[in-house]
Amino acid sequence: MLEKQIKKLRRKIKIRKKVSQASKDKPRLCVFRSNKHIYAQIIKNDKTLISASDREIDTKSLKKKQNNEKKAKILKAYEVGKLVAKKSLENNIKKVVFDRSGNKYHGRVKALAEGAREGGLEF
Repeated sequence: MLEKQIKKLRRKIKIRKKVSQASKDKPRLCVFRSNKHIYAQIIKNDKTLISASDREIDTKSLKKKQNNEKKAKILKAYEVGKLVAKKSLENNIKKVVFDRSGNKYHGRVKALAEGAREGGLEF
């Protein structure tokens, strides 16, 4: 288990270097993924401008679409991406830098990014 944590920390440091250079002009879309939920924030100068999570989404309709637990989580993440894009466009934020916080670009993190792109955000 310790090896996984070390790999994630290395990825996080590597990603943060790239994001910090690019985020001087643009805010960053930061993703936090727990076992049950997924959260997204748009941050500029260490201040959260917009936040969204899967707790804000009506999950009953999503569960009817997919009865599989993993697919339901991916659908929730996709909807969170669309929600954060909608909120950011209301606040005139169109371009962001994607910060995946050491997570692999796979599964729920990828679904959130795709949802945000479809919602109108540019990375």
